Amino acid sequence: MCVKQGSGEGRLVLTRREAALQSRGPLGTHPPLAPSMETALVRPLSRPWLHLLLLVVTLASAFVSFAFFLGGQGEELGLPGWVGGSLSFALALLSILGAHEMGHYVLARFHGVDTSLPYFIPLPLLSMVGTLGAVIVIRGRIPHRNALVDIGAAGPLAGLVVAVPVLLWGLAHSPIVEAPLPETGLMGEGSLWVLAQRLFGWLMLQLTHASAPPGVESEGLWQVLFGDSLLMQGLRWLAVGPLPAGKQLYEHPVVVAGWFGLLITMLNLMPVGQLDGGHLSFALWGRHARGLGRCVALVLLLLTVFASASWGVWLLVTVKLVGFGHPEVIEPGVPLSRGRKWLCLLCFLALVGCAMPIPLRQVLS
Repeated sequence: MCVKQGSGEGRLVLTRREAALQSRGPLGTHPPLAPSMETALVRPLSRPWLHLLLLVVTLASAFVSFAFFLGGQGEELGLPGWVGGSLSFALALLSILGAHEMGHYVLARFHGVDTSLPYFIPLPLLSMVGTLGAVIVIRGRIPHRNALVDIGAAGPLAGLVVAVPVLLWGLAHSPIVEAPLPETGLMGEGSLWVLAQRLFGWLMLQLTHASAPPGVESEGLWQVLFGDSLLMQGLRWLAVGPLPAGKQLYEHPVVVAGWFGLLITMLNLMPVGQLDGGHLSFALWGRHARGLGRCVALVLLLLTVFASASWGVWLLVTVKLVGFGHPEVIEPGVPLSRGRKWLCLLCFLALVGCAMPIPLRQVLS
C-alpha cells in the first residue's frame, strides 16, 4: 500500500524531474508566477536505520505471533518443527510484503516521484500474523496517469510474483488430513445475520429458562479454515492434484504466509480511493472512479451482513481512513497508453482470482 503525505519536517529538496513537472501547468503550459520556496515540496530527512529497525521488529513480531498460534501443536511438532515453522512463516510473509512495497518504490523512483522506503508495521501477539503490513509514503505528485498505473500496479504484481512460488512450494509440502464436516447454507458462519440469529436464540433461552437436553453438546476441536479463492484452488490443483473425498490439506506455515499475501493483494486491489486498485480506477475513469468506490463500499456492507462480520473492519478502513477521493496528477492531459489499460485489466483479473467472500471461518472438527 502506498500513502500520500502533504508535508513534513526536513530540508527543502526537489528532484530535477519533479521541479520541471511542477513548474508546468496542464499540457505543458506555464503558470504566470514561478512557485516560491514556501510552496516547494518538503522532503523529510531520510532515516534508513528506522526502516531496517521496523523490518527486524516486524520479523520478530511475526515469528512470535505465529509461534503462539502454533502453541497448541508444540508437542506434536517438537521444538525444531515449532521454531522452523514459525520462522519460515515470518520470512515468507515479509518477503511477500517487501516485494509488494518495493514494487511501488522502484516504479515511483523510476518516474521521478519522491517516496520513502517501506515502513513495516509490527503488531505482536494481537493477531496470528504479527503485522499490519507495510506502507511507503509518496511525498511527490504523480506526473501523469501512465505513471500512476505503473506505480499502482507494480506492488500487487510484485507481491504475486513472490506469493505464487511460495504457495506452490508450501502446498507441495502440506500433509493430507481428514476434512471437518462441511457447513450447510449460504450464510457465512461469522456473518452479522448468523450472529444475530444466535443472539436471538440465546436471549429466548434466557427468557424461557430453557436448557439444552443432555447429550447434545458437540465434542471436538475448533479448527480455523482459510477461505478459498480461484487462484488458490488452481495452485492447489497444480501442486497436489485433486484431493480424495473427505480429505483436505493441513497447510504448511509457508502456505499460511502465501494465503495472507493473496488476502493483502485482494484488499489493496479494491478500486477505492488511494488503494492500489483506486490508483488504477482513477487512471482509467478520473473522478468518475469515486462512484465505483462507493459501490465497492456497498458490496463490503453486504458481505459484512451476509458473509463475515470481519468485512466490517475493512469497510470502516475504506470509508473513514482511505476515503473515495484521489489527488489529480500533474499532467492530466497525457493520454493513458493501450499497454497501461491492459495492465489495469490484468490487475483487476488478479483481484477476481484472489477474491474470497469468507476469508476465515471456524468449524468443529
